Amino acid sequence: MGTLEDQIFDRLVHEAWPAPEQTSAGSWIYRYAGGVTKRANSVLPLGGTGAWSRVDDAERFYRGLGRPSVFSIGPGAEEGLDAELEARGYQLVDPTLIMTAEISPLPGAEIADTPSEEWLSTWWEVDGGRHPGIPDARDWGRRIMTGVPAGYASAGPDAVGRGVLQGDWLGIYCMAVRPSARRKGNGTAVLHGLLGWGHENGARRAYLAVTMANAAARAMYEQAGFVISGRYHYRVAP
Repeated sequence: MGTLEDQIFDRLVHEAWPAPEQTSAGSWIYRYAGGVTKRANSVLPLGGTGAWSRVDDAERFYRGLGRPSVFSIGPGAEEGLDAELEARGYQLVDPTLIMTAEISPLPGAEIADTPSEEWLSTWWEVDGGRHPGIPDARDWGRRIMTGVPAGYASAGPDAVGRGVLQGDWLGIYCMAVRPSARRKGNGTAVLHGLLGWGHENGARRAYLAVTMANAAARAMYEQAGFVISGRYHYRVAP
C-alpha cells in the first residue's frame, strides 16, 4: 500500500492546491487566497529551529491582511509546534484523515482539463460556498484550483471531482455531490473516473483528505480501496 511519510503529504497538497499568494519565511510558507479555504490561507510549517518567535511573525503577517493566523499541522509540521499553538490558545479545527490507495486499471472517463461553469457551480454549491462576506470568493476558488494542471471529472451535472497528477501520485480533490444525487453511485463514478484517468497517465498511487466527521465519504473511499495513512488538522488563532 502506498504511504505518505514526513513532509511528502504536506508538499503534495501544497503543490496541488496552490495559494495564489505565497511568502516564504525560512522553511515556513505563508499562504493567502482571500480567506477562501483554510488550506490556502494557512502557514505551512515544514521544519525549523524551534524558535517560537516565528509564530509571532506569522501572526503579524496575517494581521496585516486582516486575517486570523491559521497553521496546517500535517505529518511534516515542525516538531513541538502543535503543543506551542495549543498553549497559546489556538483552537484545533477540522481533524482530517489522510487516505491512500494503490491504483488499479479502471475504465477511463472523459476528463476535462478546465472546470466548466457547471462543474464550478456544483463544487461551489456543495463545498465551496462557506465564505460569506468574502468578495469574489468564487473567483479565488477558481484561481486556486486552476493554479496547476488538473483533470475535472463529472457524473452528470450534480457530481464532480478534481484530480492532480504528481508523478507516481494522483491527488483527489473537490469531490462534491449535490444532496439530491447522493447514494446513487455518482460519487463512486467520479472517483473511479479519476482513478482510471490517473492510471492511464502514469499514476500508481492515490491520496486524498477527508474530515473525520464525514462518515459517508470515508465509507465510499474505503470501498474503493483507500486506507488511513495519516492525520492532520488546523490550529486557528483565538
